[in-house]
Amino acid sequence: MANVMGEIPLPRLIKATTYDNWSIQMKALLGSQDAWEVVEEGFEEPTNTTGYTTAQTKVLKEMRSKDTATLYMLFRAVDESGFEKIVSATTSKEAWDILKKVFKGADQVKQVRLQTLHGELESMKMMEPESVFDYITRVQTVVNQLN
Repeated sequence: MANVMGEIPLPRLIKATTYDNWSIQMKALLGSQDAWEVVEEGFEEPTNTTGYTTAQTKVLKEMRSKDTATLYMLFRAVDESGFEKIVSATTSKEAWDILKKVFKGADQVKQVRLQTLHGELESMKMMEPESVFDYITRVQTVVNQLN
């Protein structure tokens, strides 16, 4: 995973980007690094490793390393406001779930707002006492809100 972090720029989740696009890119990137499974399934640190075989200990260390590296990648792939939301996460799954909840919800709110504004724009008519200038101003206001 160290190779990818030095060679390929991470997709950045910033306010201007949509969560859906970012998450698709991150899933592909993490999948290419064989790290997506740790995000999807989660990693839970065992409370007691007494009696673990050498092979089990090796697998545990690999999973711990993947989770830590993936959490670090997520920290780097978000802007300052996203980082503040996930700074207390201890696993990559926890961080991913927080980002999904925050940004997916925000995207859905934006979609509803856009649909409302589209409907408002489509049903907009010039009122009887209204001047052309006032009507155009109202239309431009809605168009600006859509943008």
